[in-house]
Amino acid sequence: LSFFCFRGNLRKEKRMGSLEHLFENIVEGKIPSHKVYEDDLVYAFLDINPIAPGHTLVIPKKKYVTLDEVPEETSAAIGRVLPKIAKAVVKATGCKDYNVLQNNGKIAHQFVPHVHFHIIPKPNDKEGLGVGWPSKSLNDGESIAKKISSLIA
Repeated sequence: LSFFCFRGNLRKEKRMGSLEHLFENIVEGKIPSHKVYEDDLVYAFLDINPIAPGHTLVIPKKKYVTLDEVPEETSAAIGRVLPKIAKAVVKATGCKDYNVLQNNGKIAHQFVPHVHFHIIPKPNDKEGLGVGWPSKSLNDGESIAKKISSLIA
């Protein structure tokens, strides 16, 4: 199913409506995948358009669009297996450096509306994820920290 390209054929996928339920269809076996891990709550498989060899996606089996929607039990399940899967990716690829990436929302570069974590090996300066980090000075840190802290339930 080469037309299921996460980035390369994005316009084609949008027209076909394949992104909305893409990962659910993979979990259900309607779309084949190279599965690397599965339990009751979590499914992990190789990205069909990897940035580097071993590029793996880790998802909750049930669809949640953004991380803040994921229930604690599912979040904990992902948190337990993410390091194990990363360790396996490191051993399998021989690549000790890697990125873990998770995007929420279209303007944050989330193309598939289903929470997913990328484990992306970084074999060298040219392969793997390239990251720009336009850092700024922290202004009003105390106020925003208090606001965030007060909203954590």
